[in-house]
Amino acid sequence: QVQLVESGGGSVQAGGSLRLSCAASGVTSSTRTMGWFRQAPGEEREGVAGFNNFGFTGFTSYADSVKGRFTISKDNAKNTLYLQMNNLKPEDPAMYYCAATQSSLGDRNRLSGAYYQYWGQGTQVTVSS
Repeated sequence: QVQLVESGGGSVQAGGSLRLSCAASGVTSSTRTMGWFRQAPGEEREGVAGFNNFGFTGFTSYADSVKGRFTISKDNAKNTLYLQMNNLKPEDPAMYYCAATQSSLGDRNRLSGAYYQYWGQGTQVTVSS
């Protein structure tokens, strides 16, 4: 089992920045791919960014809506996944969830929640204009 705990959410003005963290514990050696997802009220869950390691190389995927503004990264020593969010826009507010899977997902599936087995409780992001 893998436990995921998100932190770093909050309220920020449009154009501001936040960094989300996701601390993983448990059998973290079994996780191959991790990602960030978000869901706004009344909306479907959306894949935001995904990350997996192949040896010393990290591979990332981003939703078109966040490319150039969000950066996903992972500190393997700390078993922590990050999402640096810059230039936040009024359309970014949502509950942000961290997820992990034992599968090594390629670019095509990295942003699909159906492939993830473990989920955190979420952290809320609010953007004011």
